[in-house]
Amino acid sequence: MTSAFGILRNGETRRNFLKIGAGATAALTVATPALAAHGLVRMPMEYPAGTMVISLRQRQLFFILGDGMAMRYPVAVGKAGKAWSGWAQVNGKYVNPDWAPPAVVKHDNPRLPNLIRGGAPNNPMGVRALTLNLSEIAIHGTAASMRASIGSAASYGCIRMLNEDIIDLYDRVSIGTPVVAI
Repeated sequence: MTSAFGILRNGETRRNFLKIGAGATAALTVATPALAAHGLVRMPMEYPAGTMVISLRQRQLFFILGDGMAMRYPVAVGKAGKAWSGWAQVNGKYVNPDWAPPAVVKHDNPRLPNLIRGGAPNNPMGVRALTLNLSEIAIHGTAASMRASIGSAASYGCIRMLNEDIIDLYDRVSIGTPVVAI
């Protein structure tokens, strides 16, 4: 079985696709890789610890730590007509996912291959993906050629992050983590 957004684990076919289900609980540490573009910030909004808050206007994702603090990550959001808002939950965690372009992406870019293997330099999913319980939506890393899109409205609805930031966020969240895009 495959997900609606075409994410496949590295080396898996559509027929034997398996989700990575067990995730670590949300970590409340602030240790981060030196190269990551994220940082610890005050978060005046009232959301419970462990919630991801995506500010579409600011093009930032905030992971709420509690006590008025959050980790802030720069992101690319959906382009005009493709962005989503509201509540969702993380329903899958993937390391170096393969990517099969959704039909709308393939229609707009017919030269794309039907499958890009995880770890390939042109894989737009990057090194990690957190899928949401929304059709064809994920929070994921990015290919090196797409890094400049971070901070813009560039995707087909997914939330795109720097690879070093999605690695940090991936380790902080678990299946069921709430996500709100505002």
